[in-house]
Amino acid sequence: MILKGNRFVIIGRAGMDFYPDPPGTRTEEATRFFACLGGSSANIGVAICKLGGSADLVTCVSDDAIGRFALNELDKYGIGRAHVRSVGGEARNSLAVVESRIEDHQSVIYRNGAADFEMTQADVEAVNYPAYDGLITTGTVFAADPSRTAAFRAFDLARAAGLPLIFDIDYRPYSWPSAQVAADVYSRAGAMCDVIVGNDVEFGFMAGDYARGLDKARELVAAGAKLAVYKMGEKGAITVTPDGEITTGIYRTDALKPTGAGDSFMGGLVSGLADGLSLRDAVLQGSASAAMVVARVGCAPAMPSRAELDDFLNRHAAPSAA
Repeated sequence: MILKGNRFVIIGRAGMDFYPDPPGTRTEEATRFFACLGGSSANIGVAICKLGGSADLVTCVSDDAIGRFALNELDKYGIGRAHVRSVGGEARNSLAVVESRIEDHQSVIYRNGAADFEMTQADVEAVNYPAYDGLITTGTVFAADPSRTAAFRAFDLARAAGLPLIFDIDYRPYSWPSAQVAADVYSRAGAMCDVIVGNDVEFGFMAGDYARGLDKARELVAAGAKLAVYKMGEKGAITVTPDGEITTGIYRTDALKPTGAGDSFMGGLVSGLADGLSLRDAVLQGSASAAMVVARVGCAPAMPSRAELDDFLNRHAAPSAA
């Protein structure tokens, strides 16, 4: 059993997402915007909480109106923020302007002087790791110091407390000084983790060869990881374990936007594992959650509740692999 319960500590950013309104509007033509919680780690926390688990976030936000917006949103979704620290100066919260459209979709990300990169070792050392059942982090926390050093310190403390480490690769090139630095750091982080989730491009990046992404996932499991989920978009996913591989398909949906799928997949996956589902069913629950989110406006507000996800799964047959 990978997870003994559904209490998670999550390391990584919380920010603000702006969506041109109404859905389908191009950003350059918009006069109205819909604002909601953003940031991959925060979104994963929302997914977990809406499915009945608990999540506490460890990060930094800017000591300004946008940072306070993020704090209010965390409260709204029931995400613990005792370890979310406000930082002053020129640090700014992450902001994403994201269109609710598939054709010619545009996402504009503002990450200059990102407040979440100000997380320190003191921030992660204040966490009571034995109170949780797992630690989740996204790859962006490793893109700059002091956040990178702090995240690796959190890994050490969580492992010492017996927590499984769950890693969403979440590679964002604009956050890194170079591709080589990113590949080296990701490989170090991945080697420490029990669960690694990413798409074919992200695993290929870690491998240094996009054609060898699946080989990289297999290598991580052979080196000690309990599972690696290699996502292939419309072709589904291959879940690699020490006992073999599981191939699953995706749930077809009328997508409104391409974003949010990864965060919702992770939330559905770990919630399923925590609830005792079989690995295949947990992966399919993640896939169903992803299908629901891309068909709705926003990411955090689009995360399905337990009742909504159960209803979706009851109404849709499990997809076969492509």
